[in-house]
Amino acid sequence: MKPPIFIKQVLPFLFLYSLMILVTLTIDFILHYYHLVFVGWYLGFMGTFIILYSFIYSLRKRKIILSGSPKELLKMHEYLAWIGSVLILVHAGIHFNALLPWVAILMLLINVASGLVGKFLLKNASLSLNASRQELIASGMTLEEADKNLFFDTITVDAMKKWRVVHLPIAFTLGILSLLHIITVVIFSK
Repeated sequence: MKPPIFIKQVLPFLFLYSLMILVTLTIDFILHYYHLVFVGWYLGFMGTFIILYSFIYSLRKRKIILSGSPKELLKMHEYLAWIGSVLILVHAGIHFNALLPWVAILMLLINVASGLVGKFLLKNASLSLNASRQELIASGMTLEEADKNLFFDTITVDAMKKWRVVHLPIAFTLGILSLLHIITVVIFSK
């Protein structure tokens, strides 16, 4: 019998999300160790521009721009958004001194998580669930018996399908919070 979807799909997702946090902490540690904390300030700019550049995919998907392969632009979006998020997380560090940066980082973490759900989990999990269902039916089970046998896998896949409902509004909220952060830094900096 095949391993459950949780093991095949969710654990690799958790690994990649954890890797993002680990890379962030490692870069932050290195900057602190070599007394280069000021570099984090510039990483916020770089991360923001990298994430903004990754939205070429969204513009292509909505036919605002007509050039470029949607599949390749999606890959670019995924990798650039991950890299930009790491840079912004390093920029934030552990030195939050106001509510707005805390909320913006929380939105960033949620947005990355929802994006990773879409990238790594949903398509593969749906295909795996359908393949498992077909295997069980081919082995002589009825559709009802197969669905009963795959109950928890079905619940897992259904929960993951909700990612679109979260990803876009969170991305929009993150954009607004980032803009507010930039405006307040400009207004209140010396």
